[in-house]
Amino acid sequence: MPRSIVRLPPQIQEPFEVFISGVPQKPGRDYVQEGRELVFDRDLRKDKVSGWRWFLGAWGVGTYRQNDSVDIRYALGGRPMVAEGLDIVPDEPST
Repeated sequence: MPRSIVRLPPQIQEPFEVFISGVPQKPGRDYVQEGRELVFDRDLRKDKVSGWRWFLGAWGVGTYRQNDSVDIRYALGGRPMVAEGLDIVPDEPST
């Protein structure tokens, strides 16, 4: 089963809310927290746009792929903050 990991930046402390592409995620159902990592039991991906795909897009030719954005809403010193587009690491199965 594919899994994806998102490492929490050091400034993020509980409580926080997790969103994937703007959709709220629930702990225990959509992800589990293991230390400073969030583990999702699904394949999350960030799309990297190559120069060729950018060129095609500039001419109105769509080349769409999966592009998940993991964002976290939290408070820092009482001020609301958002960490956007966190890095997604595929979890490699151990052999």
